[in-house]
Amino acid sequence: MADREDYGIDAPRVVRNLGIIGGAFLVGGVLPRGVPGSAVLHMFWPSGLSLLAACAWMLASSLWLKKGVMRSLVGERRWRGDEMVLDVGCGRGLVSVEAARRVPHGSVHGVDIWQAEDLSGNGPEAILINAAAAGVSDRLTIDTGDARKLPYPDALFEVVLSMTTIHNIPDAAGRRQAISEAWRVLRPGGQILIFDIRHARTYLRQLRDEGATEITLKGPILLWGPVGWRFSAVKPSNSGSLITSPVDTV
Repeated sequence: MADREDYGIDAPRVVRNLGIIGGAFLVGGVLPRGVPGSAVLHMFWPSGLSLLAACAWMLASSLWLKKGVMRSLVGERRWRGDEMVLDVGCGRGLVSVEAARRVPHGSVHGVDIWQAEDLSGNGPEAILINAAAAGVSDRLTIDTGDARKLPYPDALFEVVLSMTTIHNIPDAAGRRQAISEAWRVLRPGGQILIFDIRHARTYLRQLRDEGATEITLKGPILLWGPVGWRFSAVKPSNSGSLITSPVDTV
């Protein structure tokens, strides 16, 4: 059993490629002038520095900065401590574990399809290890499921959370369906909290069109590379289960 939590490196292949290519360009840029091809390679050393800087920023985002963004996201709610919570795209449990800390008399479900290209060491075993290290295993349940078809009945959860997950769905229709599913499983009067890159404001427009209330939007937030936004919205007490959403334009 691990004695400390480990939430992995996001987009590990991207980080690896930035480091390898950037390092190669930088080494090529300092080759002696007499080496064949060195004149051409010397042109690429500024690109090497840029790629290595991007690699370092992504590592810093994964190891330190995303924890601050997560705490700000979870902190948007005034927790009672007995809520039933869903974390969509839980990965290694960064959001799920923190939510479980906030609900000593509640419960948290984390759901994911465990894609290794999204997060190093991504899998249900990793989140269970982190939950044990944090002392919240007793109130955390892990499920395998797609955000576009969540394995839960309507209106089950009081809080639905998601962080840097839905943008990984490649098509706009799929992202709309994921937001619809998050809304479907949220109880009337419940709160949805999302941080994502690229499309977060589109998700919020989708929910606003359905009648979401008490909306807050924070950003832009620079994490990893693309600009992100976080938002909170409440499902009206008289809301239905499903939503019809506009075209994804962001």
